[in-house]
Amino acid sequence: MEEKKKGGRAALYLLLFALAVGADQLLKRYIVAHIPLDPAPADQLPLLPGVVHLTHIHNYGAAFSMLQGRRWFFLGLLGLFCVLVVVAIRKQWLEDEFSRVLAVLAAGGAVGNGIDRAALGYVVDMFEVEFMHFAVFNLADAILCVCAALYTVKTLWEMAEEKRGKV
Repeated sequence: MEEKKKGGRAALYLLLFALAVGADQLLKRYIVAHIPLDPAPADQLPLLPGVVHLTHIHNYGAAFSMLQGRRWFFLGLLGLFCVLVVVAIRKQWLEDEFSRVLAVLAAGGAVGNGIDRAALGYVVDMFEVEFMHFAVFNLADAILCVCAALYTVKTLWEMAEEKRGKV
C-alpha cells in the first residue's frame, strides 16, 4: 500500500513539474511568434493596463541581466538544483507535502529557463511592469519567486509557532 502512495506522489510531482515547464515554454513560444524582439510600445500587448504588459526581450544573464554570458554557469547551477530537489524529496528532507510541491514547481521553473539557455543561449522574457522600473521577467521566474516566497513565509511561520510553544 505504501508503494502505491509513493508512486502516486511521484506521478503528481512529475505532472506538476511538466505543467510548470510546459506552461513556461508555451508562453515563450507565443511571445516569440507574436511580438517582435525589443518591440516599440505599439507592438507590446497590454495584460493589465497600467500594471503589466507583454513584451519580448532576450536575457543573457540572470535577474536585471546580471552575470551576462555565463550560460554554462547557469546550466551547472540548474543541474545541481534539480539533483538537490530530487535528493531532498527522496531522503525526506522536506517533511511536508507543501514543501515538496513548492520544490518540484521551482525545479520546473528552473528547467523552463534552462531549456532556453541550453537551446538558445538566452532566456526569453516577457512580463514588464509599467508602474515601476523592474526587470522584465517570464513565467519560470515568477514560479521560482513565488515558490521561494511561499517557502520562506512557511518556514518563518513555523519558526514563530515553535518559539511560541517554547515560551
